[in-house]
Amino acid sequence: MLSNIRIVLVEPSHPGNIGATARAMKNMSLEHLYLVSPEKYPHEEASARASGADDVLDAAVVTDSLSAALADCTLVLGASARLRTLSWPQLDPRQAAEHACGASQTSRVAIVFGRERTGLSNAELDLCQYLVHIPCNENFSSLNLAAAVQVLCYEIFAAYQQYPRQAQSIGDNIPADQLEMQRFYRHLEDTLVNIEFLDPDQPKKLMRRLRRLFNRAQPEQTEINILRGILSAVDKGYGK
Repeated sequence: MLSNIRIVLVEPSHPGNIGATARAMKNMSLEHLYLVSPEKYPHEEASARASGADDVLDAAVVTDSLSAALADCTLVLGASARLRTLSWPQLDPRQAAEHACGASQTSRVAIVFGRERTGLSNAELDLCQYLVHIPCNENFSSLNLAAAVQVLCYEIFAAYQQYPRQAQSIGDNIPADQLEMQRFYRHLEDTLVNIEFLDPDQPKKLMRRLRRLFNRAQPEQTEINILRGILSAVDKGYGK
C-alpha cells in the first residue's frame, strides 16, 4: 500500500526543504517523491538535510507540471494552510491518511504540498479531490513545508499499521486516473461551450464547481467512458 503513495512538492524554493521532506518520508516508510519545477535541485543542501535518506532523494521524479506528476493517480489530496472562498471537501490529517491507505490498495495516491510562501493555487486544487488542513495554533498557524509533510507521513504510517492486510478484488471497478479525468473535463467544457451553456468569455466558477462535483464522486473508468460517450452524442447532435 505505501508503495502506491507519493509525496508531491510544487515548486519548492528551498533545497533544504526537499532534503528534509525525503528524511520525513523515509522515517515513515514512504519512498516516492515527486518535485514539480523545483528552483534548486539537485543541491548540496538537499543532500545534507536528507540525513541518510539519499535513496529517496536520488530517486525523486522531477516534472514540469503538476498534471504530469498526477497523471496516473486516482486519488489526490492537496494540503493547504488556507481555507478557500469556494470550499473543497476537507479532511484532517488522520482522515486523509485513512483515505490514502484505502485507495492505495488498488491504485496510486498523491499528497500534494504547495510553495513555501503561497501554497497551492485554486487551479492546482482543482486537480485534487480533497483539501487537507492541519489544525494549528490560530495565532501561529504557518507550518514549515517539511514539518507539514512529516505530519501527513506519520498519519499515513500509523493508519497503515492498523489497516487490514487482506487482498481486495475490485473486478471492473477501477477508478479513473487524473489523466482520464482531465481529458473528461476538457471534453465537458468544450461541449458546454458548443451547446452555449458556458460562455468562455465569462466562465465564472462553473467548471470549478463541476470539477468538485465529479471529484467527490470519484468515478470509475467505465463511468467516465459512459459520460464521454454521452458528451460525444451531444456534440454530434449539435453538429460539432
